[in-house]
Amino acid sequence: MKISLLGYMGSGKSTLARHLALQLDLPLKDLDQLIEQEEGESVSEIIFNRGEIYFRKLEREMLEAVLQEESFVLALGGGTPCYYDNIELVNKFSLSVYLEATIPQLYNVLSQDRRERPLIAHLADEELKEFIAKHLFERRDYYEKAILKIPAKQNSLEDRLEAIQAYLS
Repeated sequence: MKISLLGYMGSGKSTLARHLALQLDLPLKDLDQLIEQEEGESVSEIIFNRGEIYFRKLEREMLEAVLQEESFVLALGGGTPCYYDNIELVNKFSLSVYLEATIPQLYNVLSQDRRERPLIAHLADEELKEFIAKHLFERRDYYEKAILKIPAKQNSLEDRLEAIQAYLS
C-alpha cells in the first residue's frame, strides 16, 4: 500500500504521516527529510544556495524514486504537487490524500512555529495571512486533484485517520 499526503505547509502532513504509518504498519517517508539527508543541507539552504529550480529538480527525482518503493506513507512538501506533472505521478503510483485547511487554521499553526520555517519567518501577522491566501489560491487546483480529500472541518488527527481508514475499507 502506498499513501501520499499533500497539502499546504502547516496542514499536518508530517504528523498524520507518522501516526498513519504506525497504524498501518508501513514505512514512513518525508520527502523534504529525504532530500535533506541526500544533500546534507536543509531545504531552505538548498533553495538559498542553489535556487528553487535546482531544488524542484531534486524533489522530482526523489519523488520518482520513492514512488517506486513497495509500500509507504509519504508526506510531500507543500509545493510538490504543483511542479512538473508531480500530482499525476503521485496519483498514478499511490493513494493521494489532500489535507484541506482553511486560512485561519493554517495561520494559527504557522504563526506559532514561523521561526522554524525560513520562508515565512520574516513576515508580520497580516503579511503571513496574505502569503497563505495567495499560495492556497495558486495551489488549490493541484491539491484538488488528489484522490481523497479530507475537508478542513475534519481537522483532528483522529478524524483524519478515521477518514483514511474508512476510504481504505
